[in-house]
Amino acid sequence: MGQLETINYLYSLSGLFVGLLVGMTGIGGGSLMTPILILLFGIHPETAVGTDLLYASATKTVGTGVHSLARSVDWTIVTRLALGSIPATALTICGLALLGPASHETSTLITGVLGGALFLTAAALLFRGTIVRMYANHIGELGYQRTSWATTLTGFVLGALVAVSSVGAGALGVTALLLLYPRLPMVRIVGSDIAHAVPLTLVAGIGHWLIGSVDWMLLGTLLIGAVPGIIIGSFMASRVSEAILRTLLSVVLAVVATRLVFA
Repeated sequence: MGQLETINYLYSLSGLFVGLLVGMTGIGGGSLMTPILILLFGIHPETAVGTDLLYASATKTVGTGVHSLARSVDWTIVTRLALGSIPATALTICGLALLGPASHETSTLITGVLGGALFLTAAALLFRGTIVRMYANHIGELGYQRTSWATTLTGFVLGALVAVSSVGAGALGVTALLLLYPRLPMVRIVGSDIAHAVPLTLVAGIGHWLIGSVDWMLLGTLLIGAVPGIIIGSFMASRVSEAILRTLLSVVLAVVATRLVFA
């Protein structure tokens, strides 16, 4: 096996691994794939983010299909999130285009925001229960109108964060929805978060493509492993310990974030 074939095999294997995690937990797309591309394969940060966004859009489309069949998507929540995330994504992409996608400033910005987003994601995974309890004790359930506006505002923040780093639509989105919709079953929280990630990552990915930061060959190789991975992971979601997965994933993300920020 030549060097190129070996690298492509490793790309597909990485896609399979991340796809399984996305299917089982709704988390792990940008949080793992972008750092893997940057740290393990030496892909430039802007190309890693742009390619990963389209990778996430494709894989989460498959996941959304599975969750839709299981009737575990709340489309009202998805719409509320998208009303904030899509405009924020478009504005952020315009800002990156003005900076220049291949500039040192853009690479520094992406790496810094990615590291910070990974730390937040790790904290959200590890301390989700504590965060939810504190929120319930001090704020509690919001009214219909305030919940609607807060969901759209959440979408706006996620849109900007995802457009820069490709991270945030998973663990951070799920945690925010748990706070805003405490009566909603966890499976519908995850399903709605995955469904919202589809338009968000698609718009952000197209934006990155337009400014020249997508590697199509890399994308195709990743998807070879990711598509079967997310299908298998989605059906395994009810058969694995979410608590163990979240703990392990949070530790890995904290280590990766430290490597990115202090490299």
